[in-house]
Amino acid sequence: MRAPLAARSKAVENEQIREEFFLPKQTANNPRGDMATIDGRPAKYGITLKELRQLMETRGQEGASKIAEYGGVQEICRKLHTSPKDGLSGSKADLDHRKETGLQNKIEGEHKFSVIRACEVLQIPVGDIVVGDICQVKYGDLLPADGILFQSNDLKVDESSLTGESDHVKKGEEVDPMLLSGTYIMEGSGKMLVTAVGVNSQAGIIFTLLGAGSEERKTNIEMEDTPQGEDVENKGQPLPPRPETNTKEKSVLQSKLNKLAIQIGYAGSAIALITVVILIMQFSVKTFVIDQKSWKKFYFSEFVRHIIIGVTVLVVAVPEGLPLAVTLSLAYSVKKMMKDNNLVRHLDACETMGNATAICSDKTGTLTTNRMTVVESYICEKHNKTTPKFEHIPSHVGDTLIQAIAINCGYTSRVMQAEQPGQPSKQVGNKTECALLQFVLALGKDYQTIRDGIPEDMFTRVYTFNSARKSMSTVIPLKGGGYRLFCKGASEIISSKCSFTYSSDGTLQKFNKAMQERLVKEVIEPMACNGLRTITIAYRDFVPKSKEANQSQIRGEPDWDDEDNIVNNLTCLAVVGIEDPVRPEVPDAIKTCQRASITVRMVTGDNINTARSIAIKCGIIKPGDGFLILEGKEFNQRIRDSNGEIQQNLIDKVWPSLRVLARSSPTDKFILVKGIIDSQLTESREVVAVTGDGTNDGPALKKADVGFAMGITGTDVAKEASDIILTDDNFTSIVKAVMWGRNVYDSIAKFLQFQLTVNVVAVTVAFIGACAVQDSPLKAVQMLWVNLIMDTLASLALATEMPNAELLLRKPYGRTKPLISRTMMKNILGQAIYHILDSAFIIRTMGLVSFVRCRNSLMGPSNHYIADQ
Repeated sequence: MRAPLAARSKAVENEQIREEFFLPKQTANNPRGDMATIDGRPAKYGITLKELRQLMETRGQEGASKIAEYGGVQEICRKLHTSPKDGLSGSKADLDHRKETGLQNKIEGEHKFSVIRACEVLQIPVGDIVVGDICQVKYGDLLPADGILFQSNDLKVDESSLTGESDHVKKGEEVDPMLLSGTYIMEGSGKMLVTAVGVNSQAGIIFTLLGAGSEERKTNIEMEDTPQGEDVENKGQPLPPRPETNTKEKSVLQSKLNKLAIQIGYAGSAIALITVVILIMQFSVKTFVIDQKSWKKFYFSEFVRHIIIGVTVLVVAVPEGLPLAVTLSLAYSVKKMMKDNNLVRHLDACETMGNATAICSDKTGTLTTNRMTVVESYICEKHNKTTPKFEHIPSHVGDTLIQAIAINCGYTSRVMQAEQPGQPSKQVGNKTECALLQFVLALGKDYQTIRDGIPEDMFTRVYTFNSARKSMSTVIPLKGGGYRLFCKGASEIISSKCSFTYSSDGTLQKFNKAMQERLVKEVIEPMACNGLRTITIAYRDFVPKSKEANQSQIRGEPDWDDEDNIVNNLTCLAVVGIEDPVRPEVPDAIKTCQRASITVRMVTGDNINTARSIAIKCGIIKPGDGFLILEGKEFNQRIRDSNGEIQQNLIDKVWPSLRVLARSSPTDKFILVKGIIDSQLTESREVVAVTGDGTNDGPALKKADVGFAMGITGTDVAKEASDIILTDDNFTSIVKAVMWGRNVYDSIAKFLQFQLTVNVVAVTVAFIGACAVQDSPLKAVQMLWVNLIMDTLASLALATEMPNAELLLRKPYGRTKPLISRTMMKNILGQAIYHILDSAFIIRTMGLVSFVRCRNSLMGPSNHYIADQ
């Protein structure tokens, strides 16, 4: 029995007071709710929920000042019984207590986030995040909670989902330390202290207000039925509002079904109208002309009966089971595709893949294994085909190289020991960085020791990797004063910024233009031609008093915002070649696509020689076949006019023969996809599928007919923009999606063939019967049987057939090809004619038996029929 409203309100008020001050709730083990300690720390928190919410409503310098008033992040951490370095203790008692006091986030879903607990970095479901957690945020993350940023590396956030402002907001401890739930990390990385989760976060407050607005429109009774207290307080964190986007054009199947439905509607209406006209004319001529009877009121019911017969014909003509068949086929396919590592987010993407004519695929992780290893290195003018011994490298060069790799790789990237002997070590984080860290271990050194000595909060500046820089740089302070910058990135780009290098004996020497060209031709290009990703590692010192030629003298603090001058005049330490093997199943999958008339293009940020080598190994191109392999720079030159404007006619000269686009940016990918879709070179436009994993891939994924996001390496932004998520990041899963898409089309075509055959026969029989005996041979119950029972069972049978490999041996259906092919039309008409003649013979020779007996039946009524009269 429900409590009175006043009593319920009082209970809610008491619950809010308890949660406001983070008091432990009354339980069987703690009836008074005044537990003194939890794992040795006070049960009561030093800051209230209200204060935290007010804190998170501040922005910019105001927010930084407010944090200072509380004593800084360290003091807030102390009040929340957490540590900015070690995180929460992670003990069950502590976590349970935070959940009891309303500090737990409850978000449904399998999305995970990086947190630090008991000095360890853990991946936990976002629903397990609690106030006091220390979260690691990075490029591409969707923030699940509000928090205070206390360590940042060139962090920029997209807050448009909350503020509507499209510009990315730069975040920093001194500038704007407030991070809000529902916003995206567009650049950089950092750590934040979680201060609000669920409905207490900024996105949650907006969600609550939206809910409150809708509640006002409900009755008092409905309001009384709403769950109160804890259930409402912790109902959950909403996802951020999705930005408005232009509605995509209808899928191929939708367009064809709409066209077919209109045609069937017109045909059925015409036959129904003709039937009504003929019946009314027959009755009128016989009654008023031949029999010369005068008008009587009961004749009106005859006209109504004739109209009902016409409606019956129209009802028979409409394939009522078609929507069920389409829905069943799509739903069944989506369920089965999940087992094939395709998580379908938009239902129409399933059948759209069946008509795909082009796939623009990433290289790393999709065509390759994303299990990277350093297999070649060039250090001190020595080209090593295997891992060199550390003692063979000049000590000062080797020590600097180890330090450069350990510090200038994201601290979230690490190599963990294998779970079982004989298995490869586990790579966590960025795979390229993991390969470099594994190279350090192969040299017999420990990168973690260096990291422990130089934690991230000691970094002076970090220039994070992005598609424009194609490099990452980290600046740290030197013990004797000054700074050291470590840099790693695309070999040809970083080597062009180097002014010094080391000779074979470790002597510093000038790195002139001729030496740079020789390095490219003799080291970088041969590595790339073998399919290796080449990375150059370099450094630069900024000191008050320069002793070495490669040291830059500074006075005061350098202008770290002047990146072009800071990341310049570098000293080259090494060039490494990283192998990322092609997935063994990919060549066969690409051959399957080519047999199915689907063009596969590789769009990658790698060196053109690396891209060419991988494309040949995958089977995308063959030596001497004449297809185009372009770098992003040349691609842009070819598609732009003298004014720098992109022209569709210029794109049309490039894309038909383009197979590999190397050193490309996400913008280049978007331009290519848009150009192919907008092209009118072919009668039926191309249907394009695109893979992407980065935040900046969002526009291309949205523009494509079907966007595939990587489930393992993909960012939250990419997943949000996609239609299908590849849970294994494997190209073969895309081929399976094509097969399921074509199967959907075929299943619906099979059902249509069955349905239209039945409908043609039923309409014709109803029409002929109505005209011959002035009544429909098909009664209401029989109509229901045909339209409900037969159609439903046929839908279940035909819409749930499994696909087979033969589906990939033919071309896509195309946009212009009619849904009902010539073969289908022959089958429908042939079967229909047979059944019409069969039905006419039965009606003519045997009459309409009792259960279909009409007024002018040739046979007499049965005994039970007479008795009923």
